[in-house]
Amino acid sequence: MKDHYELIILGGGPAGLSAGLYAARARLDHVLIEKGVPGGQVLLTDWVDNYPGFPEGLTGFDLVEKMTQHAKRFDLNIETACVTKIDLSDETSKVLQLEDGKSVSCDTLILCNGASANTLNVPGEQEMRGKGVSYCGTCDAPFYRNMHVAVIGGGNTAIQEAEYLTKFASKVTVIHRRDELRATKVIQEIAFANDKIDYVWNSQVVSIEGDNEVERLNLIDKDGKKSALEVQGAFILIGVTPNKDGLPLDLLKADKWGFIPTDVEARTAVPGVMAAGDICSKSVRQIVNAAGEGAVAVLSAEEYLQNKK
Repeated sequence: MKDHYELIILGGGPAGLSAGLYAARARLDHVLIEKGVPGGQVLLTDWVDNYPGFPEGLTGFDLVEKMTQHAKRFDLNIETACVTKIDLSDETSKVLQLEDGKSVSCDTLILCNGASANTLNVPGEQEMRGKGVSYCGTCDAPFYRNMHVAVIGGGNTAIQEAEYLTKFASKVTVIHRRDELRATKVIQEIAFANDKIDYVWNSQVVSIEGDNEVERLNLIDKDGKKSALEVQGAFILIGVTPNKDGLPLDLLKADKWGFIPTDVEARTAVPGVMAAGDICSKSVRQIVNAAGEGAVAVLSAEEYLQNKK
């Protein structure tokens, strides 16, 4: 890895790979830094059925592999490294500190750090991921036609996703640890009016069971009473956490959770720094819009570099 680049892309998920493709085609002096294998959360997605251009669907791994090979056809430069801190105090040169003690700088930076779905951390959750356990109703709802599924959570996203799931599932049971939802009243009213949604209050999932796919959720209520709910799918919708370690959140004007606000051109509050994908402050987190944002971010980076010259 060199000491300095025109453009550094941090993160190799769909946003980063899309940005890498555009940067490589534009012949920018660039590098994409990824701490592990490119792909991000998509690698944990068993099946992707809603990405344009693949009518038969494909695994998350295959989609990432195709994205990676596409970018590499234009000589995408990928380096494996762990960035521990980013210094954006000098507008003329952004500095990234690496875990091995070295540093690398750039004229413009695209943050594609991504975010991670919050988990229950209960027995069976990881084993059943992609086998009935999902963290995205919009993504996976069509796989659960005429089935009984559960939604764990009580916020806006959970209840909106529960409503969406009723377009496919025969029944949706919302499991919430409190005795009332946290979703806004208008969202609650819509959900309560839907006779395909029922509720289990004051309860938490303590384990997920099934042989080859989800078959039941074991619950415990506030009084310690245990029960089991027979379902074919479990949508865990208790929020996502941005991968924000090392980011100067104050300079980037991050929100209270650590997500980074951007304008329509993917620009952040720091000149020359763009953000794309799930690290951004937004309501929709899909592979397709992450990829689009990655492309927009590079076009904004090119404009910044041109103006700088």
